[in-house]
Amino acid sequence: MISLLFISLSINVSAQTSAANYKIIQRISLPGTGFWDYLSVDELHNRLFVSHATQVNVVDLKTNQPIAVIPNTPGVHGVAFAYDLNKGFISDGKDSSVTVFNLTTLKETGKINVTGKNPDAILYDPFSHCVLTFNGGSSNITVINARNNKVITTIHLSGNPEFAQTDGKGYIYDNIESKSTVVKINAKTWKVEKEWSIAPGEGPSGLTIDLEHHRLFSVCRNQKMVVSDAITGKVITTLPIGSRCDGVAYDPIHKRAISSNGEGNITVVQEENPNTYCVANTVPTQAGARTIAVDTKTGRLYLSVAEFEPGEGRRPMKPNTFQVLVVEPIQ
Repeated sequence: MISLLFISLSINVSAQTSAANYKIIQRISLPGTGFWDYLSVDELHNRLFVSHATQVNVVDLKTNQPIAVIPNTPGVHGVAFAYDLNKGFISDGKDSSVTVFNLTTLKETGKINVTGKNPDAILYDPFSHCVLTFNGGSSNITVINARNNKVITTIHLSGNPEFAQTDGKGYIYDNIESKSTVVKINAKTWKVEKEWSIAPGEGPSGLTIDLEHHRLFSVCRNQKMVVSDAITGKVITTLPIGSRCDGVAYDPIHKRAISSNGEGNITVVQEENPNTYCVANTVPTQAGARTIAVDTKTGRLYLSVAEFEPGEGRRPMKPNTFQVLVVEPIQ
């Protein structure tokens, strides 16, 4: 009986691993120069928003063609969507502001000064109807009423924040990169309710969430993905990933967390059950592709990347090489 059970489990894990494959189906070339950060999928309007130095490139995902540019976003990091208000919000790191735009016309409608330095991650919380900027240069969070664009309060943190997620039911989670912790914020009181270590993970950047099972996935600079319980803060497990990872996305269709590794691949982590995960595959992408977004309706992945001049360290980009990789799961 034990032998049969072992064989059955082995076959099941092998089947999951072989099925967790992806391929690059297209490269979308985008205009402009300079570095990039987050990508965001607007699933309501079927668009992709790509941060790019001082602008945001907008791609129509029906055709995979660029359709617009939102300018004047210096040091842009991320984009958040308030569908109920038909508004979008962009974090502009260099001038510590948020650009507000109309989701239909893609035209700017306002600017908001944040209460910190270098707003990096940005999040719209539908529970509170607020936008939050996670200010990497001042270790705090600016909370903005998305209806009237007014700052409500500032939340002080134990260290510098990175990417964040909301459960849509009153709680917001954020990686604290400098402390290797996750904070849980109450969206009714705007207080940090809980903070927990994600050791052995160090220096977490990207964060994603499995809403169904209340699981958080933090990707760390020491090549680890840490899975923790969003309710209790307990670390469930730790998995190996590639180097130079900055982003992670959760695909609820296939129940996978996928890290984008700047070394030139993605690590596909498969959920076997809410307490058991395995590395199902490592798929080549392109060196430098370190940020990621997923379309949760299709499972397609989008990664920003460019080619670089030869040399060491932070090298200049080659002109006209900025693009988005469209990566599709192979069924």
